[in-house]
Amino acid sequence: MITIADVARDAGVAPSTVSYVLSGKRSISLETRRRVEASVRKLGFHPHAGARALASSRTQVLALVVPLRTDIHVPVVMRFVTSVVTSARKHDHDVLLLTADEGPDGLRRVAGSASADAILVMDVEADEPRVPVLQSLLRPVVLIGVPDDPADLSCVDLDFTAAAARSVQHLADLGHTEVALIGPSPTVYERGTSFAGRFLRGFAASAQERGLRATNHACAPSYAAVRECVAKILAGQPELTGLVVHNEAVLGGVLAELERHGRRVPADVSVVAVCPEDMAAQYSTPLTTVAIPSDDVGRIAVEMAMRQLEGSGSAEVRLLSPKLTQGGSTARRR
Repeated sequence: MITIADVARDAGVAPSTVSYVLSGKRSISLETRRRVEASVRKLGFHPHAGARALASSRTQVLALVVPLRTDIHVPVVMRFVTSVVTSARKHDHDVLLLTADEGPDGLRRVAGSASADAILVMDVEADEPRVPVLQSLLRPVVLIGVPDDPADLSCVDLDFTAAAARSVQHLADLGHTEVALIGPSPTVYERGTSFAGRFLRGFAASAQERGLRATNHACAPSYAAVRECVAKILAGQPELTGLVVHNEAVLGGVLAELERHGRRVPADVSVVAVCPEDMAAQYSTPLTTVAIPSDDVGRIAVEMAMRQLEGSGSAEVRLLSPKLTQGGSTARRR
């Protein structure tokens, strides 16, 4: 194993100088710093995590809180996790993944154990009960999601209100006047999950503004629930020609049920899917999508946390503008 003494010998400096270069605790001349950094790269030296934490009071770990509930679509959630992990490694940090639904007590436990330098939190509710605890932790916190009152916490997310409006506007511009929304599972709404409520409000407001007849329907991630949901929509709106699906887990089932009811996409029903773009391309008819920007959201969340750790970041709320890509699932109303 390469040690700090090996780096010092190779660079022709004292071990303490190598330590100061790595920790940044003392000013070292540019020439010496470059010599040490070159030796670190050449020898492949990696400071021992425990020793580094003791020396700097930093763990080089970010905690990511993401309760894996039964009503979430894990494949999409893991895209956010992957983005956070990838971005953290670019900042020489690892990620501690916390998947149990422990609430405020779990946050206190993580902070009390000093196992992470900063905490990133997913599955944010509109009336987020963890905000007071997060404010008290005396360490950087970033929410992936936006509560109604973020207080002085940094947040980043897709602008789901604008995403819903963009979906409705696209259908309205194509001449559709009867539209419906298939949203997440009923438990997601009951829990007050922020993104679901913001999308629902944006959908209703935009439909009203454009004078559309619109309904919204929560749908559990099971084929039986999808069959019931699609049948209910078509029975209640026999003239329906526009559909927004804000539920990645049921997309395939919705398309199959429309076909079973004799509704062709997009000849009879235009479908806008809110999902990752590559997921939309997996279907026989590439879907028109409003993209879920998991890569960007995860990266920005990590960057926010790192700026706070460096003392150069203040609380901010970033809502990413929606991007609609037209595929083969939407067309002008006939």
